[in-house]
Amino acid sequence: MAIPIEWYLILSALLFIIGAAGLLTRRNLFIMFFSIELMMNAVNVNLVGFSRLHDNLTGQGFVLFTMAVAAAEAAVGLAIVTALYRNRQTLMVDLFNRMKG
Repeated sequence: MAIPIEWYLILSALLFIIGAAGLLTRRNLFIMFFSIELMMNAVNVNLVGFSRLHDNLTGQGFVLFTMAVAAAEAAVGLAIVTALYRNRQTLMVDLFNRMKG
């Protein structure tokens, strides 16, 4: 019994909306970072859903590629966030009015 494409789209839309809401409403850099990751996972769910719909593995290949890019982005992003925290002792983006100083 196959899962209908609508379920993939609904799950993806919910994940994307939660991620966008977290990105727009929260001011903590970690929460914003994780919200972006959630939005990227919503795109991955869409790719897998349409890949299964068309019986083609190309979408799943793209998911593997985007997961690799997301892992590299997470490593670099967390390093930047850690450096910012060490310099400023806060992760609230409203207090970052300039990058140097």
